[in-house]
Amino acid sequence: MPEQCTMTIDGGGVLGQTFLEVRNPATGAVFAQAPEADPAQLEAAVEAATRAFPGWRDTSINLRKKALVKAAETIEAHADELTQLFVAEQGRPILGARMEILGAAMWLKATAMLDLPVDVTEDSATRRIEVHHVPLGVVCGIVPWNFPVLLAIWKIGPALLAGNTMVLKPSPFTPLCTLRIGELLRDVFPAGVLNVISGGDALGPLMTAHPGFAKISFTGSTATGKRVMESAAKDLKRITLELGGNDAAIVLPDVDVDAVAEQIFEGAFHNTAQVCVATKRLYIHSDIYDAMRERLHALAQGLPVGDGSQQGNRYGPVQNEPQYRRVRALIEEARAEGLTLLEGAPVPDKGYFIPLTLVDNPPEDSRVVTEEAFGPVLPLLKFDDIDDVIARANATEYGLAGAVWAADIEAATAIAHRLDTGTIWINQNLQSTPFTPLAGAKQSGFGQENGVPGLLEFTRPKAIFIPKAA
Repeated sequence: MPEQCTMTIDGGGVLGQTFLEVRNPATGAVFAQAPEADPAQLEAAVEAATRAFPGWRDTSINLRKKALVKAAETIEAHADELTQLFVAEQGRPILGARMEILGAAMWLKATAMLDLPVDVTEDSATRRIEVHHVPLGVVCGIVPWNFPVLLAIWKIGPALLAGNTMVLKPSPFTPLCTLRIGELLRDVFPAGVLNVISGGDALGPLMTAHPGFAKISFTGSTATGKRVMESAAKDLKRITLELGGNDAAIVLPDVDVDAVAEQIFEGAFHNTAQVCVATKRLYIHSDIYDAMRERLHALAQGLPVGDGSQQGNRYGPVQNEPQYRRVRALIEEARAEGLTLLEGAPVPDKGYFIPLTLVDNPPEDSRVVTEEAFGPVLPLLKFDDIDDVIARANATEYGLAGAVWAADIEAATAIAHRLDTGTIWINQNLQSTPFTPLAGAKQSGFGQENGVPGLLEFTRPKAIFIPKAA
């Protein structure tokens, strides 16, 4: 584990005048420091990216692809080191941490397989009209703490492949892996192409307001996303926002409860339920409600929660103290309202641990149902009528993802078409691919990530009218 991670500006290592404390969420103790960028260092990063842009834009896309593959191979070569760092700062158990590191490398390689299309809108006897997709300039990337490496790669890969340069900011709760990746990639990309700076809550607004950025790619809460959008509007920056979700899963009465329960459980509690597209409301048909509730509760009681660095733990802590307090407050309010809470296995006394908790059929208007917990608490809700449950599932300001579980695939597909979300899984969950766009409905987002549509978010169209000889 590095003694001191540095920011990457113009291809070199930079420390801050002040530092952020980085806590291990399994203990709550400070174990490292990260540099805190000041306004002058932000300015230096933007200037470096601006200088690097013309050369990187004019580099052939094939060479840019090769650089992405080399970046992926570099991350793979340092997977053990990055996994240890990830577990310490994010809290996820070792297997899941390593999967994210290697998954990020895979994602870079897959992104390098994409191409920028040239659309021909006319090819007549007199002219040919080509629409090219050209880079925007300098991109601002802001990454959250729940998937700090993978979601950084979701921004780095397409932005750089399209020919942009970037200044990337990780969450102040999980800066270390991203800073370390910035260090490792200094010899992969030309100086200034990828700059990585860290800082606290004040840095993000300075970045989104900076006139040197042509685009902001932000992943985080809907409330913060609205402020990002407001800031970007002042000089019409382009934006991609992947925001909150209160995703519903619907379980039809024809499912085999024992066969699907563990998949449904993992779809809700993976990464200690700190997943934007996790199941956060589980609607279960009344015919199988009791059986499914008991099976899910048995899983919660039997799957170990603890320090991610210790072998055998399936789930880790909530990543940071503010989120821990928010989730605890939500659970305590449910308890005070007399709702039935079904808790899982005991958790350690130290650190930001919360038992995996089910809420047994709470009222539809309770906070534990209407708000995105983003922590290990899942309301189980009964339904009898398909039209009713679809209306209840859609009765939210969010629309990120959802799932339908059924033996009858045709019936499940019909329900999927009626749910107001950007992604629907049938008899699966938490699936994503580098070739399939992720886009939110309603207040869950703006723009797309992944696939060719996500790549085009980092470009603008340029139409060229080419006359033909008479």
